[in-house]
Amino acid sequence: MSDAGAPEEPATPAADGGTAEVPPDLRAAIVHVAAGVLGTLDPPEVPASLRAVRQFAPRRRASAGAGPVWAALQDDGFRARVARAWATDHPDLARALGGDAGTTPEAGTSSAVGAWLLGHDWAALVPPAEPRPSREAARLAERLARSEADVERLRDDLSAARSEAADARDALASLQRELRRLRSDADRARSEGRRQAEQAAAALAQAEEARRAAAEDARAAADDLRAAQAERTAARAELRSARKLADARVRLLLDTIVDSASGLRHELALPPATDLPADLVAPDQTRPASRSGSRGRSTDDPALLDELLRQPWAHLLVDGYNVTKAGFGELTLVEQRRRLVDGLARVAAGTGAEVTCCFDGQPGQAPPAVPARGVRVLFSVGEIADDLIRRLVAAEPPGRVLVVVTSDQAVARDVEARGAWVVPSATLLARLQHL
Repeated sequence: MSDAGAPEEPATPAADGGTAEVPPDLRAAIVHVAAGVLGTLDPPEVPASLRAVRQFAPRRRASAGAGPVWAALQDDGFRARVARAWATDHPDLARALGGDAGTTPEAGTSSAVGAWLLGHDWAALVPPAEPRPSREAARLAERLARSEADVERLRDDLSAARSEAADARDALASLQRELRRLRSDADRARSEGRRQAEQAAAALAQAEEARRAAAEDARAAADDLRAAQAERTAARAELRSARKLADARVRLLLDTIVDSASGLRHELALPPATDLPADLVAPDQTRPASRSGSRGRSTDDPALLDELLRQPWAHLLVDGYNVTKAGFGELTLVEQRRRLVDGLARVAAGTGAEVTCCFDGQPGQAPPAVPARGVRVLFSVGEIADDLIRRLVAAEPPGRVLVVVTSDQAVARDVEARGAWVVPSATLLARLQHL
C-alpha cells in the first residue's frame, strides 16, 4: 500500500460486480475518473485501444470515449493504474475500503467508484436512486394536453387541406395539359440543341487544335529568340573582352616600343648608318640568339635583373613558393609570403617595373587585405601557380620585356619560347639581400 493508503495492485472484481450489473450513474462516474487518469499517463502506459481517446479534450474523453474507456477498464493493468490514482486522491476512503483501523466507508458514489476499482464489494456503497414518479406524471400530463391541442389543430388543418386538395387537383389537370405541350416543345428544342452542340463541338475541336499548333509555334519561336539573345549577348561580351585585351596589348606594345627606342637611342648613342644591309653578310638564322644580357652578364648575375627591370614597361613575374622554399623555407607559409612580397615592393620602388607574384592557392583564398605597394599578389585557384604564370606570359604582347623568376625548368622552357627572360630564384634572393 502507498503512502496514500492504496494497494499496489487491485483485487480482481467479484463476479457480482460484472459489467451488466453496474448502474449507469456509477459506470459514468468510473469512466470519468478513468478518463482523467488517462491524460496523466505516459505514452507507453496507455493501452493501444485508448491512444486515440487520449488525444481528445479532457471533457470528450469521458463522453465520446466512454465505450473504449469502459472496455479498457476490464484489463487488470489499466484498472490498477486508475485505482492507484484514485487512492492517491482519496487516501481516507482507500484506507476505509481496505479495512484499516476498523473504519467502515460511507455509502456514496465516490466510495462505490473506489470499491469497484479496488475489487471490493461496491453494491452496498451505491447511493439509492431518487424516486421520480411525480415529476414523470406531471411531464406526461403536460405532454397529453399538448397532444390534444395538436389533434384539434390538425383536424382544422385537415379540413383546409382537403379543400386545397380539390383546388390542387383542378390545377393539376390544367398543369398536366400544359406539361404535355411543353414536353413536345422541349423535345423539339433538345433535338435542335443536340445539332447545335455537335456543330459547336466540331468548331471547338478545330479551334483547340489551331490553338495548340499556335502555342507550339510560339514556344519554338520563344526558344529560338532566347537562344539567339543568349548567343548575341555572349558574342558581344566575348567581342568586348577581345577588343579590350587587343587594345591593351597594342597600347602596351606601342608604349614599350616607343620607350625602348627612345631608351636605346639615348643609351647606345649610335652614329649615323654608313653601311646598307646589302653590304653586310647576314648572320646564320638557324642558331638561337644569345640571352646573356646587354653587357654579357649571365642570368645568375643580380645586376642583369636590375638592368632588365629598368627597361621601359618591364614586367617581373615571380613564382612565389619556388623562391621562398629556396630562401627561407623554415618559416610558415604566411611569413614566407609576407617576407617575399615586402622585398618585391622594394624592388618595384627602385626600378619602376610592374611586379606580379603568384602563389599556389586554395578555393576562396584572397590576396592580403593590405597588399604591398606596387606588387600584385595572385593565388591560383583550380590550377597551380606554374600554369597561372604561363597564362600571364601568354596574355602579354610580343616585344614587351617580361622577366620570370623561377627555377622550374618546365616553366622556364615554356615562357622562354614566348620571348620572356628567365632568372633563377637564387638570383632574386641575392638581389633581395642587398636591399
